[in-house]
Amino acid sequence: MPSPHFSFRSPDRSPRTAPALWTGAVVGAASLVLLVLVAVRWSPLMSLDRSVAEALHRHAVADPGLVQVNRVLTDWVWDPWTMRALIAVAVIALWWRGARRLALWTAATSLLATLLQQGLKAAVDRERPQWPDPVDSANFAAFPSGHAMTAVVTCGLLLWLLRLYGAGPGLWGTALAVAVVSAVGVAATRVYLGVHWLTDVVGGALLGVAVVALSAAGYTRYTAPREGSHRW
Repeated sequence: MPSPHFSFRSPDRSPRTAPALWTGAVVGAASLVLLVLVAVRWSPLMSLDRSVAEALHRHAVADPGLVQVNRVLTDWVWDPWTMRALIAVAVIALWWRGARRLALWTAATSLLATLLQQGLKAAVDRERPQWPDPVDSANFAAFPSGHAMTAVVTCGLLLWLLRLYGAGPGLWGTALAVAVVSAVGVAATRVYLGVHWLTDVVGGALLGVAVVALSAAGYTRYTAPREGSHRW
């Protein structure tokens, strides 16, 4: 029997890419609006940010064991460098299998996301609060959350690659579940530790979604027709 494999046909320049382009543009615009509101020290989530921080701060002080678990998860499992390592593995595998344009496109998207997050953080000029007292910090945590954005970009790119290579519903569904757990886990650990506010996590996630949507649509429209078909 033939060995199992993934295969896909290169997407063409069809109007079907328009929804993805619009989705990326709308989400990107929403995240930039949120960024502007944060930059002028006003956010729709401001009061919720503070109330959640106060509640979690009281709980964290009473439960140092859970704090340590959160630190392990956020510094090792969902650390941005762990996420980037997953992308590096995917890029190497794509290059080895001959999908070199797709490998370079994926690597460039991940790098662009990192540069965008760091650039916006520097532009807003916000300092990380001194945990374990984030509530009374004079400044908010760095916006947007690098952990949230990197996790969403990484999981989004890997899900897109699975779709592109025709992964079955079982594998793709499992990957989607892992991606959702990762995104929620990153949000919970960062907010619980007092390192980020809800605004930071939401902003980072929105930017991540926008980057992935625009990247997937751009590859489908401009690069895929030259790539050819590949079998995994």
